[in-house]
Amino acid sequence: MKLNSKASWVFQYAVRAALSLLLVVLLTTIFRAVVEIFVSLRLIFSRDIHDALKLVMVDSLTILALLEVFMTTLAYFDEGRVKVTYIIDTVLVVILTEIMVFWFKEIEYMRIVMVIALVLSLIAARILAIRFSPRKIKEDA
Repeated sequence: MKLNSKASWVFQYAVRAALSLLLVVLLTTIFRAVVEIFVSLRLIFSRDIHDALKLVMVDSLTILALLEVFMTTLAYFDEGRVKVTYIIDTVLVVILTEIMVFWFKEIEYMRIVMVIALVLSLIAARILAIRFSPRKIKEDA
């Protein structure tokens, strides 16, 4: 079923406008988070060094997750589609952030095993996404 060209144009324009707004919000959030990390550096002198570094590390990984979402949105503007590898990278960064939080808590072993299985399956999915990407299939043909 083919869409009417005017309806398609309106839809694409609306999507690009919404994603442009999302990019502005993400960029603003990333800058604010970076500033808050620098502000939280004063905690190094008022708190236990272990707690302060944990806070900075988890906040930094959260910023990296936001950056991956930003890169996914930019890739959509460039290619007109969302790259699966960027989504998997985003999820991996978020999971790694959770693992860092686990590191500082007492966590049951079954939960750790489940997280490890999730990370390994995401790595396998990323490898498959790269191996069977549309661009690579076009190049091989």
